[in-house]
Amino acid sequence: MVGRLSRNAAVALAVLMGAGQALPAVSQGVIQPPPGNQPVAPQKPAAETIDPAAPGVPASPLPRHKGPESVSDLAEGLLDSVVNISTAQKVEGASDEETAPPLKAPEGSPLQDFFNDLLKNDEGGESRKVESLGSGFVLDPAGVIVTNNHVIQDADEITVNFADGSKLDAKLLGVDTKTDLAVLKVEPKTPLKAVKFGDSEKLRIGDWVMAIGNPFGLGGSVSIGIVSARGRNINAGPYDNFIQTDAAINKGNSGGPLFDMNGDVVGINTAILSPTGGSIGLGFSIPSALASNVVSQLREFGETRRGWLGIRLDELTDEIGAGLGLGDVKGALVMGIVPGGPSDNGLLKVGDVITAFDGKPVVSSRDLPRIVAETPVGKAVDVKLLRKAATNEPVKETVVKITLGRLEDGEKLMSENEDGAKPAADGAQQPAAGSEALGMKLADMSDELRKQFKLTEGLTGVVVTEVAPKSSAAEKGIEPGAVLKQVAQEDVKTAKDVVDKIAKLKSDGRKTALFLVAATTGELRIVVVPIG
Repeated sequence: MVGRLSRNAAVALAVLMGAGQALPAVSQGVIQPPPGNQPVAPQKPAAETIDPAAPGVPASPLPRHKGPESVSDLAEGLLDSVVNISTAQKVEGASDEETAPPLKAPEGSPLQDFFNDLLKNDEGGESRKVESLGSGFVLDPAGVIVTNNHVIQDADEITVNFADGSKLDAKLLGVDTKTDLAVLKVEPKTPLKAVKFGDSEKLRIGDWVMAIGNPFGLGGSVSIGIVSARGRNINAGPYDNFIQTDAAINKGNSGGPLFDMNGDVVGINTAILSPTGGSIGLGFSIPSALASNVVSQLREFGETRRGWLGIRLDELTDEIGAGLGLGDVKGALVMGIVPGGPSDNGLLKVGDVITAFDGKPVVSSRDLPRIVAETPVGKAVDVKLLRKAATNEPVKETVVKITLGRLEDGEKLMSENEDGAKPAADGAQQPAAGSEALGMKLADMSDELRKQFKLTEGLTGVVVTEVAPKSSAAEKGIEPGAVLKQVAQEDVKTAKDVVDKIAKLKSDGRKTALFLVAATTGELRIVVVPIG
């Protein structure tokens, strides 16, 4: 499952894998002719404009379009390149009824014996196999197959089933859990029928697309629909940018291709939104613009090699934007610099708003990680940003050049930094006396406060020791132990600095104060607190 929802949830987000029984047939509606004896006027060709209904009524300026008359020729040329993927996984069963999962049937029912036999080892002591089905497609005639990672995850055996009935065992070349992609390799005796990636960036909402796959174990199924949305985030991973389609895709379609009308793969079907597990017209596909680069890396290296900027981001909300004096500017807000990362050179600062990266616009903090990840490791890129140097100075546009590192190395570095961090000593010291502002009691940083609130070693700023209930600070989520590092984008080192800067904001007629707040771990966030 992409995400586990509560039992009472009306809609469940389901991953499209696994075989099931066929759905019942739906009765076909019959179009009735209009009442009366008047003959029905013949339909105008799709490209013609509608004739006036009465004198003086102008013709419609828009042509009436229809869908494609048939996709039979297109589908016929693509079916052989789409494969069914079956996997088997050995699962250790229970040794006796006491350790078997407690599946219960009504008392006296013969089904209880069936459940017990199903969920424990047989007399020979062999593990049972769990099988599943999915879809995929041939990307290279030499036997390279693309599918979803969740289709083959934890599989002990992978078999690729072709449209002509032949089967080949497959080995795994590489997987990427972040995008849910996997690349397989089979050894065919003759070249396979292959397809190629198209350009998903050229897709428009309303374009026709076609899905081919293995829904409910029914291989070679073709469905057609349109692109109903783009750039969908379904919280499946860090680089969500799904194509949404109403082409019917169901369980077992996972890993199958989504074709455009040129026969190119523009998406890889991955998930559906459904209350039943069946298609209700909301399917999601990984765009080829994202998949093609990942697949190339998996084929060449057996792993991904993504670009890494080495910063932490936060969402640029309207409230924060107003506090920074940016108006309705869009972008990604820099909230931290990873020590030892590519940006740890003083060029980027906390509070910067990145609006473009390597010539590509950055609309939100969700866009930037995906754009960076798709950029080659070691490339020197221009990062366009907005920065406010001081409280009363205007925001300035700046361009800095950063040489990207490798994300996989960065993840190891960040993990080592976290593991190597020295835990703060326990203590029960009373907070030092300090000042008050906006419902917060403030104190200068001290060893006693570090111990009391278990603050990260080296963290600097002004410590919040108490927060009044229902105060402005409390409503914005500031808690005791938080450390104020900046007020109105100016560093603060003492409690008096905070009080003085808030007083200055009041005298200037400002209605909010923008704080840079560090958690006990050092993680930063921007908080906008009303004044007065």
